[in-house]
Amino acid sequence: MARAISLIEDEAGAAAGLVRDIFPHTGKTYLVGITGPPGAGKSTLVDRLVSETRKANETLGVIAVDPTSPFTGGAILGDRLRMQAHAQDDQVFIRSMATRGHMGGLARATSDAALVLDAAGKSLVIIETVGVGQDEVDIVRTADISVVVLVPGTGDDVQALKAGIMEIADIFVVNKCDRDGADRMVTSIESNLALQSVAEGEWRPPIVKTEATTGKGVTELWQTIEAFRARSEGTRVKRLKARNEFRLRDLLTHRFMEHVEQGLLGKGEFDGLVDRIAKREVDPYTAASDILARALQPGAGSREPGAGNH
Repeated sequence: MARAISLIEDEAGAAAGLVRDIFPHTGKTYLVGITGPPGAGKSTLVDRLVSETRKANETLGVIAVDPTSPFTGGAILGDRLRMQAHAQDDQVFIRSMATRGHMGGLARATSDAALVLDAAGKSLVIIETVGVGQDEVDIVRTADISVVVLVPGTGDDVQALKAGIMEIADIFVVNKCDRDGADRMVTSIESNLALQSVAEGEWRPPIVKTEATTGKGVTELWQTIEAFRARSEGTRVKRLKARNEFRLRDLLTHRFMEHVEQGLLGKGEFDGLVDRIAKREVDPYTAASDILARALQPGAGSREPGAGNH
């Protein structure tokens, strides 16, 4: 599993073939997304959640996504250090993954890494995003359930409840509930949810109070995840279709840009075009149209788009 994920992360030539081979053996694993702002205690909560799910005899995969420095390109990959209690459990596989500059709270390779764990027979995969803002919501396009973790006492509660991260939650978790302001945050979330129309019989996101450092509320959180899982098969099918559509579009975008930069334009031509735009010699729309027109010409480019990459 580790080698397969490394192959995918590095976009090695064999990565596409690997995904192609394992894909027919996937689709059984339930993907749980854990997201929220920095400092909400997501890693500690995931650690406790792993212990809870193991009691239910689930086989676990955990993908912990860490931010990459925009200056050095490095990443500490420290989230899994909080999960060392499970290092000796051969039914739990934990992998840290750097964003490598990819926006949205996840790494580009996260979806394919989850496929590897799926094919390996893990019944549950928990994906922990980096600390996200109000609109970094790629997790909803990746997971079967999205758990949004919030924490009281970090300033204006309304900031955490803006459109985007508020709208993706299937379950809200108010972590560090021993802090002052926890009840006020619960009330704020409930008030916000009251403004949203929910049809009769549809799932209304519940709010679970937890204290991850002690394990308080984690059993209730797992029971709530199980309750959503039991009644949302129709929702899961819709999300799976949306997930595959997003992945296909993302791959097409990635491969087209790769084709433009490596197979269509000459060395330094793209940078030169950017310089011309900066000097106002050409506008971005015209530049993009010209590149697209060249790409659509018969025999355009020196090699097949995306050759050697997944």
